[in-house]
Amino acid sequence: MDDKIEVIDAIRLAAIQKGRFSKDAEHGSFHIAEVYDEDTLALAKTGKKQVLQRRFGLMSMTGFSCGLMATWEGLLVTFSLGLQNGGPAGLLYGFLIAWAGTLSVFISMGELSSMVPTAGGQYHWVNILSPRSTRKFLSYVTGWITVTGWIAALAATAFFTATLIQAIVGQNHPTYTAPGWQGTLFMWATLLICVFINTVTSGVLPAIEILVLILHVLGFFAIIIPLIYLAPHGNAKYIFSTFYNDGNWSTKALSFFIGLKGNAAAFVGTDGAIHMSEEIRGASRNVARSMVLSVLINGVLAFGMLLAVLFCAGDIDAAAQDTDGYPFIAILAQGVRSAMGATVMTSIVIVLSLCAAIGSLAAASRMLWAFARDAGLPWHRLLSHVNRRTTVPVTSIAAVTILAALLGLINVGSSAAFNDVVSLVLQGFYMSYFIALSLLLYRRVRREILEYDSEIEFNPSGSRKEQARFSWGPWRIRGWLGVLNNAFACAYLIVIWIMSFWPPEIPVNAQNMNYSCLVLGGVVIGSVIYYFARANKVYRGPIAEVNVQAL
Repeated sequence: MDDKIEVIDAIRLAAIQKGRFSKDAEHGSFHIAEVYDEDTLALAKTGKKQVLQRRFGLMSMTGFSCGLMATWEGLLVTFSLGLQNGGPAGLLYGFLIAWAGTLSVFISMGELSSMVPTAGGQYHWVNILSPRSTRKFLSYVTGWITVTGWIAALAATAFFTATLIQAIVGQNHPTYTAPGWQGTLFMWATLLICVFINTVTSGVLPAIEILVLILHVLGFFAIIIPLIYLAPHGNAKYIFSTFYNDGNWSTKALSFFIGLKGNAAAFVGTDGAIHMSEEIRGASRNVARSMVLSVLINGVLAFGMLLAVLFCAGDIDAAAQDTDGYPFIAILAQGVRSAMGATVMTSIVIVLSLCAAIGSLAAASRMLWAFARDAGLPWHRLLSHVNRRTTVPVTSIAAVTILAALLGLINVGSSAAFNDVVSLVLQGFYMSYFIALSLLLYRRVRREILEYDSEIEFNPSGSRKEQARFSWGPWRIRGWLGVLNNAFACAYLIVIWIMSFWPPEIPVNAQNMNYSCLVLGGVVIGSVIYYFARANKVYRGPIAEVNVQAL
């Protein structure tokens, strides 16, 4: 009750100061058509109290999202996945499918973020949209899956940064064998840098993200211009019509769909803005705007980079047989006719990959913190602590970093096994997206979501009125177009999610087996066991910290 009075009084005082406050004498209620602190009110409507500091604006969050996605950089890193299963034509057409699908997904995710702009994201939305009988359990499982996806994403970006360093060492010193334990040490060093940026320099993180956006665009031109200018160009007919099936699948069509996960992985991280919602000004609109802008900007840059690399690849068949994991480095060296030139160009990718890891840690820690705040995790009181001086969840940052570092130990035994972490990222993210978006589609088809109304009514007496459980936010796609987009997004998520479980080739053995299904299955089974053993008694869904009346 004290929290309720505190927040309502703060909003009322701000409204009075701006001359936007009036009192209904008959009912004793207060009407605020426009408030001074829109974000505090929007967050209070979801039942959450403002704890984190809102440092980000639209531009800095767009930089955060673009840097976190790192799509053109990620496409180079995962180039071999689509080249092996799909070939040059499969990479091009698969990219267009992944781009359209990702844009569709995050238009719908943007609608949800506008309705409920909290750091919890998917599990909070699922709790609101689910039937009452399954609400608590579904939101709980969704929270665990999302946390797992983000920890895997952090581990993957740090791993790529580390192994790219090893790859350029090998490019310049052919006798270097790139042992797995060194890759793990490089990965841990990357994580420590990420921790430093997210804790010690957290106050300037928005400025850093604007710089990352600039580097993201300039780095693209720094690679593509010399590559196009210096490298011989390939045959357009061959590039646009040649499909590979180096995974030995029964048909090229099946091989193409298996290779889609490489293109889809390049767009991973778009929802990082959602988990930063409580640190963005104008979150009800700017979270969705930043995600859509990021997908559009990164899609254009990545498609340009893909065309350039394919046309300048020289012997594409030889690139497809590359065993070092990063064939794009050999393509760059061959294109610019200089190992040192390829090293400099790859170094740009490494720096931007490090920036993506910094963003991954920020988003992953906020997701873990939000879920712990609602008692969804063991030691939730410790994990939900926010440092008063820095206003960042330092304990959650430490927990996420330690878990990602432990995943890095897999690389000591087998780099091939660690590559399955990419599949785990897709499985965790896309499963959480699908649960939320399928429920949104169900509610919008039944027309159970009320129209957005910015006028808010408060009753200071504390009594509650009958209210709608959910209503649209200020950012949405209206009518049948929104329904079609939502349906297409769900269909795309199902396809990519299913394909992410497949191994890259047959026959399947212990070396090329996709073990991500075991990890995801273990997380789901473990979370269900913990739910019935302990969490069922403490987890009630998103906790209402602030009881604001008119939602």
